Amino acid sequence: FLMFLARWFYTETLIVWSENDTTELALSFQERAGCDEIWAKICQVQGKDPETTTITQEMDNEDNEEEEGRFEDIPDAAMPIDLPTCELSRLFEIREVIEGAMNSPIRRERLAVALQAENYIPQLIEIFHVCEDLENTEDLHMLFDIFKSIFLLNKNAIFEIMFTEDYIFEVLGILEYDPSLSEPAGHRQFIRDRAQFKECIPFTNPTLLDKIHQTYRVQYIQDIVSPTPSVFEDNMLSTLSSFIFLNKADIVSMLQEDEIFLTKLFQQLQDENLDIARRIDLACLLREFCNFSNTLQVQGRTSFLRSLANKRLFPTLEFLLAIDVEEIWSVAADILSFATDTNPSLVRDFMVQEATSHDEDALLVNIVIERVVNHPGCNAEGTLFGLLRTLIDPENMHRSLNRLERSEFLGFYYKYAMHRLTEPIILATHGTECLKYVSRTENSSLVASVLDVLSFAVEHHTYHVKNFILSKEILQKVLLLMNPRYSFLALNALKFFRKIVGLKDEFYNRYIIKFDLISFVIDAFVKNGLKHNMLNSAVLELLEFIKSEDIKTLIKYVCEKHITKLLTVEQCPTFKALRTKYEQQLERESTKKGETIAGPKTFDSSNRFRRDARDLDENEENYFNDEDPTDLNKPLYNSPLVVQNKVLDTKPPPNKVINSEKVMTTPLEKVIAPGEKVITSINSTMDKVITTPLDKVMNSSPLPALDKVISASSPLVDYADDSDEEDEPPLNKRQKVSSTVT
Repeated sequence: FLMFLARWFYTETLIVWSENDTTELALSFQERAGCDEIWAKICQVQGKDPETTTITQEMDNEDNEEEEGRFEDIPDAAMPIDLPTCELSRLFEIREVIEGAMNSPIRRERLAVALQAENYIPQLIEIFHVCEDLENTEDLHMLFDIFKSIFLLNKNAIFEIMFTEDYIFEVLGILEYDPSLSEPAGHRQFIRDRAQFKECIPFTNPTLLDKIHQTYRVQYIQDIVSPTPSVFEDNMLSTLSSFIFLNKADIVSMLQEDEIFLTKLFQQLQDENLDIARRIDLACLLREFCNFSNTLQVQGRTSFLRSLANKRLFPTLEFLLAIDVEEIWSVAADILSFATDTNPSLVRDFMVQEATSHDEDALLVNIVIERVVNHPGCNAEGTLFGLLRTLIDPENMHRSLNRLERSEFLGFYYKYAMHRLTEPIILATHGTECLKYVSRTENSSLVASVLDVLSFAVEHHTYHVKNFILSKEILQKVLLLMNPRYSFLALNALKFFRKIVGLKDEFYNRYIIKFDLISFVIDAFVKNGLKHNMLNSAVLELLEFIKSEDIKTLIKYVCEKHITKLLTVEQCPTFKALRTKYEQQLERESTKKGETIAGPKTFDSSNRFRRDARDLDENEENYFNDEDPTDLNKPLYNSPLVVQNKVLDTKPPPNKVINSEKVMTTPLEKVIAPGEKVITSINSTMDKVITTPLDKVMNSSPLPALDKVISASSPLVDYADDSDEEDEPPLNKRQKVSSTVT
């Protein structure tokens, strides 16, 4: 057919052609080389030169662009599509024109303008009445195709016409005659007869009532009647969804403004004498009302929730949750979940405030926990656990200058509610054995959900959950569930334990070691054997984490108590690596211990001041032996006093500690014999040192109080070739002593 193409277009990676006015086809290529190859073959079949054809086509494209530019100046509404006269005999022609316009966005726009301008939809509905009276099935099928195309125009103005009270049932009737069905669908019969509108509280606003009916019918068309869009048609009916969305927002706004309606609703819900069926209907009405409010923006939803809270929403929910009818308290749980998702702080404030005036059993949070604990497997279990998790999530707690919501609410929660939530764990464990309680599926699911909330608390709470777990011995009770027979619970218990180990908190680690808690995990691993299932994998991952994160206390604990038992089950590389890690750790500790016993590195002070190039020669010694009376009169504060030619016994007596203050206050004449010389001054460059006989020093100027003695480990001079890490040895009788005084 390539020889008879009417129009074609060629670019670098695209070949486009049209066979008629309504059909366009294209070939797309990833690379230009492939496009050029196919284009050359097409031109060969057509008997044309690819190069000249491309140039000619480019010129034609420029002409077409100029022509399109001229038409762009003309509004689309100025050139509407000419629709055939709306008559029964011309239905086939009408269908061809409407379906042909669907292939081009511009033509679709013009078709929508034409349908509105010529009031075409009411005329088509009149033809429908005639065809249905005549039972003309073929024409009814054509009407179905026509209206299906009109729906796909996705125009809000056309929907406004079709969904009015005068035409919506006729539109439903046309959509009953789907050619793919063997007999018509009963959409109108379902809407009129089977779908019942329950007006629990009479609406005084007729506009509101019409809007509710319209929204339900359009929702029915979208969910039941309209065809399921394909992957390429996800947005084909986006305007229809927007139409429903805006209707729901209008309904919420009108109901929120109706004070009489809201007052009657909450009064009747709290009426103790109301029958159960009536209460269920009212609760469902409130839930539907809240669901509709999801169409509002965040600020609108928050304002809506506050208006309901002012009408005593939370006391009403508290009352409904306490009623022992699952259908009622399940609906109340949905409403409370909506409130928690919308504004959790508002719910927390109510819970904390009522703690001052209500008994513990009557608190809203405890009523929620009681429902989920005492009714395992109920329909609302997931909803209730979800709202509890949202309430204790610190990420959505606000902090202000006046109050700290996190500390306030968590203190309330752990004081009044947390011990009630963990009751299923207590029931599931007794002594050291797992009871038959967990053999029931619903109970196992309940315990797993409780463990999930506890794991969340361990990860996000620190002080409160740590005190709770240790004081209530929760970790021991959870690890009692490590029974391979109940692998589902064992995995959840191990997940909780892994969450605690993952914190790398030494407080938790010492607690685990003290009570030998990892033995539950090891025993479960040994009992499980070589099954290589999820339980074994989870235990291996736990030990691998301890090894890779180098948690020394747990590595030592596991290797000293349990490594032999693990290696008897399987020679796993993880176990071997764990033992190697432990041996390396022991080796490092023994090395450090040996260094401690041997003492610090010794340093010979006599060698530090050994004779070398830096020592004084004879002339310099004579120079320094001369007395300088001016220097003797200078105070010795801030100058080092070095005692020469005197050996002191600084070794303390056994089992006694030297009192540095007593040593410092010893008179100098008792330490140094008369006639010996002392260095009375020394400058920083070591180019001048003054020595003076002791008796002259003692007589010339009073010595300051020796208030501080720096040990010989602090050198007078720091040489370049000396190591800063060297430690000096304790002094003995055979060594010269240097004392520095400030």
